[in-house]
Amino acid sequence: MTASAEVQAAVDDLAASLAHPVLVEDARHRPLWWSPQGEVDGTRLHTIMQREVTPAAAAVVIQLGLPRAQGPVHTPAVPEADMLPRWCVPLRAGRDLLGYLWVLNGDGLVTEADLPRIVACAELAATWLARSLEEEDRDQRRDRLLARLEAGSDDNAARELIILERLDPSATIAVQAPAASGGWKLRSGMSAHVDPPAWTTATSGSPVPLVDLHVAVERAAVTLQALRAGAALAQPSWDALGAWRLIVAAPPDLSIADVHPGADVLAGQARPDLMMTARAMLDHGGDIAKTAAALHIHRTTLYYRLDRIEALTGVNLRSGPGRDDLHFALRLAAYRREVR
Repeated sequence: MTASAEVQAAVDDLAASLAHPVLVEDARHRPLWWSPQGEVDGTRLHTIMQREVTPAAAAVVIQLGLPRAQGPVHTPAVPEADMLPRWCVPLRAGRDLLGYLWVLNGDGLVTEADLPRIVACAELAATWLARSLEEEDRDQRRDRLLARLEAGSDDNAARELIILERLDPSATIAVQAPAASGGWKLRSGMSAHVDPPAWTTATSGSPVPLVDLHVAVERAAVTLQALRAGAALAQPSWDALGAWRLIVAAPPDLSIADVHPGADVLAGQARPDLMMTARAMLDHGGDIAKTAAALHIHRTTLYYRLDRIEALTGVNLRSGPGRDDLHFALRLAAYRREVR
C-alpha cells in the first residue's frame, strides 16, 4: 500500500468509526483525502467540488487562529460562511503548517473522547505530507544542480548532486534524446541516466563523468542534428557517427563553398531533385541500382540527372575526382540547415 493509500484508508476508517465525514487538506485548503461525505455544509461542498476554500471560510480559519493552533480545536457554527461546527487538527512538521484535518460535527456527537483517534489520523497525514514536501524540495534541488551541469563544467554542482542522490563519486552519466524513462528530465527535453547498463545505447554515446553532463548533452544534440540531416547510422548514438564526426566538428568559418562550390550550385537550383540525387548517389557509393531504388526513379531518369549534376558541378559522381569533397559539402550543408 502506498503512503497516500494508507492515509486514505485511515481517513475512511476514522469517518466510519465516528459516523461523521472527514476531510484532510493542505495548508492552502486544497483537499487531499476525504471520506464519503453525506450531509455537508456549503463550505465542505465547495472545497471538494472546486478544490479551493471560499474566501469567507478562509477568513474564519484566520480569525479563529487555526494556523497557529498546536492541537485540536472545536470551531463553532459560522452561518455567514456556511460552516457547521467541526473539529480541526492542524497538521504540522515542527513549526511548519502542512494542512488541516477536519471532522464535521453539526450534531455535536463527536466529543473530546474521540480526539485520540482523530489526532492519530492527523499525525499519519502530517507524516506523509512532510515526506512529500521533502521529496519535492529534493527534486527541485536536483533540477537546479542538473541545470548548472547542463550549462557547463561545475565541480561544486557535481559534488552536491553526488551527495544529494547518494551516488558513488565515480558515477558516470549518459543522455537520451528525446527523454527516456528511468532518467532525470533535463531542461533541454532530454534525460540523464546515471551509470547506464553496458548494453544500452545512449544518444550521447559512452557515459562520461558526472561533471561532464554538458558534454553528453552536446553530443546528444549534435547526433540528433546529424540524424535530421540524413545521417544513416548503425545506431542513433554519438559513438556511431563515424565520418559525421568531421561534419559536426567543422568550424563555423568553414563555408560550404570552401569544401566544394558545387554544393551551393545544387542548392541554388529551382527544384531539389539534383541535390537529392547527388546525396543519394554519393551515400550509396556510386551504385546506380541502389540509388535509383532509393529515389524511386527509373535508371534513365537517374542518368539524365547525373549528367546535369556533372555539367553544373564538374563532378562525375560515378567515377570522377571531387566526389569526396562534394559529398562532404552536401552533408555539411544539410547539417547546418538543421537548426538545433
